[in-house]
Order: sequence, then C-alpha cells, then structure tokens
Amino acid sequence: MDTVGYYWQSAAGEFDLLSRARPIKEVIADTDDAALKARLKQITEMREFASRDLGLPSNGSYTRYTDLGRPFVSWTVFATPAFSLAPRRWCFPIAGCVAYRGYFDEAQAKDEAARLQASGDDVYIGRVPAFSTLGYFDDPILSSFVRWPETEVARLIFHELAHQLYYLPGDTEFNESYAVTVESAGVQRWLAHEHKPELWAQFERSERTRSEFDTLVRAARTRLAAMYASSASADEKRKLKLAVFSELQRAYDLARLRDPGLAGYEQWFSQHLNNAKLAAVAFYTDRVPAFRAILQEEHGDLRRFYARVRALGNMPKWRRERILDRYQALEQPGTETLQQATAAPAMAVAAAAQLHEAATGTRREAHP
Repeated sequence: MDTVGYYWQSAAGEFDLLSRARPIKEVIADTDDAALKARLKQITEMREFASRDLGLPSNGSYTRYTDLGRPFVSWTVFATPAFSLAPRRWCFPIAGCVAYRGYFDEAQAKDEAARLQASGDDVYIGRVPAFSTLGYFDDPILSSFVRWPETEVARLIFHELAHQLYYLPGDTEFNESYAVTVESAGVQRWLAHEHKPELWAQFERSERTRSEFDTLVRAARTRLAAMYASSASADEKRKLKLAVFSELQRAYDLARLRDPGLAGYEQWFSQHLNNAKLAAVAFYTDRVPAFRAILQEEHGDLRRFYARVRALGNMPKWRRERILDRYQALEQPGTETLQQATAAPAMAVAAAAQLHEAATGTRREAHP
C-alpha cells in the first residue's frame, strides 16, 4: 500500500469508530443488556478515578461507546530482518517514528505482512482491541474490550490515558514501558479504592503470569541477540535461530504445567515464533523495571513521577538511556538502593540528582 493509501485507510478507520460513538449515559439508558449497563457504569467511575486519583487527563475520552461489530479494532504489522531483533520503523506526522504499521482492515495488514515477508523479513501481525488518538480526539470505549475482566479494562483505560498525558514521539519502548508502569500502579489503587479484595488475587495472578512470560521471552531474546552478533555463517545462524525458538516453546510448555495461569499465552505461542514477535513484546516490558524504580523513589507519588518522565523525555536519547540503565538495576534481585545498583555509586547518585533536577526545573541544562 502506498503512503497516500495508507493515510487514507487510517483516517477513514478513525472517522468510522469516532463517528459511531454514543455517550455512555445514552447507551446505559437505552440498552437492555444488564451486563453492558453495569460495566459502562463501572467504567464511568474508573474514568473519574483516573483523573481524580491518578492525575490522568480529564477530558471526553472514554465517556462514549462504540459497538465495532468485530473482535478487534485494528491490526499492527511488526517486521525485523531475519537475523536481527531491531524492528523496522515507519515515521508519521504525530506519532513520530514507530516500529509498526497499523491497519483498520485485516486484509490490508496481511498484504503488508506478505510484502515484508517476501523481502526476507520476520513478520508478526498483532491484533489490537483498543485504539488511541493520543488525546487529539475523544477516544471511545469499544465493544472489543468492554467485557474483559474488570482489572483488564482498568489496565487498558489507565494505560491509554497515560499516553495522552505524555507521549514521546519516536520512542515506542519508552512510551509503552511508562504506560505499563502507570496502568499497574493505577489498577492497584483502583482495587484499594473499591475495596475489592476478591479481585486482588486476580490482579496478582495476572502480574505473576505476565512476569513469567516476560522472563521466558527475555531469555530467548538474550540468546538470539548474542548469536546474531556472532561471526557465525548465515546457515549456522538459521539453524541456531530455529533451536532457540524450539527451546522457547518447550520452556513455555513446562512453565504452563507448573502454572496453569500461563495458558492465557497459548494462542501467542501457537502462532509462528520469530524475531518480530519478540520485538513486539519488548516494547511493553523492557523499561518497566526502570520506571517502577523511579516511581518507587518518589514513594508512589504519580504526579511527581509524571514530572520525572517528562524530564527524561526532554533529554537527548543517549542521556535518557543511560539514566534508565542505572534505574533498571533497582528491581534486580538483591538490589536495595540506587547506590547498590551500579559499580560506581557516585555515578548512580548523579543519575538520580540529574533526573530530579530536570523534573523540578532547578537546572536548565537538563532541558536541552
């Protein structure tokens, strides 16, 4: 699909879901679906909680509802070279350069995937239940996720509102890891606010299985990255690549026997494993430990956390990555303080000081 055609399908898809959105209050009054009525009332409360207690934007997003008539709103195409975990990137006017192309039509996504695959790339098509305009329009609640478990609906709403609060064009890993950190903290506070101890077990189980899945994928990515950087021939790399993915599948099968909760990832594993699938997961997980460490350093104060996220975003990428690297170690086993997270305590303290100064505006040089 050419550039003009791509932008046209994107604009048409956005217009369709936005134009069919109805105010939630109107849907509640009209529907005979008791479960939908109850969930939309609950979402209204989640939306108010997000702005009041989590410091997320107060606007018209998630105050309307669209019945899509299909299980997914869009499909995203990820691609990597055959011997690399670095994703292909595409650049757009608002989102900046991102590591995927989104389509509102599954057939068009498959056509693009086939084109990339024919050129030798590893390709993965992600099925997307939600869509965000980053606050440029009032995003509606969609039928594709409205009936999810309560904790998962809350995750999604808090995650997307976090993007509206702050979005760094051109850095998908930064944006997604930051939003995942906000969604997790937000759900914990929502459950505490609602006094629903019965849902804590559900949330904790979800957090545990996500962590176990991430550990499996991260181990495979580490092995692949080392192998791709080696001097092995293309044939040797191709064989080793297949071996790593076979081992990943076996590791998952064993982990699922120990923890049945991992069965939720069975569909992901049932599809062809390749570099692009692993790259897509990395965006949502790789920097989460660093952002969680920063939030912990602010004693859970989300508004101060947001200020520090903005400060990081204002820095040159090399400096931002260096600071995140230092915070990343804070969630490693046995690490208790930032000073202990690095072999050079003075440098670690400097990283915290730089980020604090940038967030509070006490040093102009932190805002290049």
